[in-house]
Parts: sequence; C-alpha cells; structure tokens
Amino acid sequence: MTGLPVPSRALAVGAHPDDVELYAGATLAAWAAAGCEVHILVCTDGSKGSWDPDEDPSRLVSTRRDEQHAAAERLGATGEIVFLDRVDGELDADRATAHEVASWIRHLRPEVLLGHDPWRRWRLHPDHRAAGFLVTDGAVAARDPHFLSEVGRSGLAHHRPDELLLFDTEEPNHAEPVDEVAAATKVAALLAHRSQHLSTMGIGAGDDGSQADAFRDGILSGLAEVGERFGFPLAEGYRRIDGL
Repeated sequence: MTGLPVPSRALAVGAHPDDVELYAGATLAAWAAAGCEVHILVCTDGSKGSWDPDEDPSRLVSTRRDEQHAAAERLGATGEIVFLDRVDGELDADRATAHEVASWIRHLRPEVLLGHDPWRRWRLHPDHRAAGFLVTDGAVAARDPHFLSEVGRSGLAHHRPDELLLFDTEEPNHAEPVDEVAAATKVAALLAHRSQHLSTMGIGAGDDGSQADAFRDGILSGLAEVGERFGFPLAEGYRRIDGL
C-alpha cells in the first residue's frame, strides 16, 4: 500500500523530542506543504538525552522543548505541540497515560494517527515501546464512546482516526513517497535539535560541515532504500493499520 490522500489533520506521537522528525519528518513535511494541519505529541521531557554527565537535566528539558518547537516550525507544522512531560526513560504504557493520549486524539481529531511500532523485536529503548502502546491503546479508548466517561473527560466526543501509521517498524506494508524538498525539510527539522547533534547525529561541536553532510547523506540514503523497496525514488515506510 502506498500514498494516502493528504489528510486534513494528522497527529504524530513520539517518545522524545526529535523522534517524530526522525521517523516521519518527510511525510509530515510533505503533508504540511499540501495543507495538512500537523500536530505533534511528545511523551517524555527528554531529560536524559545527553552524553554529558555534567549536563543539567532541568536545563536540558527546557532546551529540548524549545528545539521541538523550532523543528515543528521547520516542518511547517501549524497544529498544536503537546508535551506530556513524563520523565525520560521512565515512560509507562499505563491506563492513565493511554487515556491522556486518547483525550488528545479526541480533542485534535486527526484523520491519520502516527506513532512508534510497539511490536518491533529487540527494541532496546523502553520509552519507544511504551509510546507505541500508548498510541495503540489510546486509539481504542478514543474511538469507543464509553471510554473516558469519568468526570472532566465526558465532554470530549469519541473520535476514530481513519488510519494508523506505525513508524520505525521492521515490517512495513505501506510507504509514503516524498520528494527532495520534503527530504531536505526533514533534515532541517532534525538539525533544529541541536542538543542531539553529537549523541544522535554524530555531529561534533567543531564540525567543519563534513559530519553534518554525512548525517544528511545517511537520512537521504534511508529514504532511498525504503523508496526502492516500494518503487519510489524516496519514501518513508510504515506498518499501516486501517479499519480502526
């Protein structure tokens, strides 16, 4: 399956600041350029996202929040940027958090919902697994009217997204083709996460441009690899679940 119609609204849920851009940035950039209202929900505060043992976690939280806003702006995302602010590395797919995600799904009412594939084998980072289950569990709670019936949430009408796209999957059955502009926008959005340049992107503080070029080339190579699998020059791959 390839190429959904551009949705009017999309909600992408990531475990950390930068996850949405890393796994779905080109898709969201292409949709935003075509008029889609793109929303981003970040589950954790990103407080452990540094290799520097002397980093101040509270400062890092503030920095990563600012970086997420800057990245969303580069993507062209015009919707809400939501932070659940769970502690980095300690995200749980508990009922209360799943219902919080469901509340946002009901509030934002996306046609397409995107999130981590929680069933990917041998995934090391617990937050990615948990974030994936929060999306799948949240989608069920959002769609069925008798969920979230407790006081304070009953005013949110139930909502059933048309499609669920799970990114960072080892078994993609769907591709979203993207062009070079969307690919370049993805790279630009990722580079907005400056606190992650060294740990995630291999870009040192004194880089003469070669490390940044290598990072960009790696992103483009990944898009080309997925594209070749599905018959496009460039694409991002997903596990598509429809009939929600």
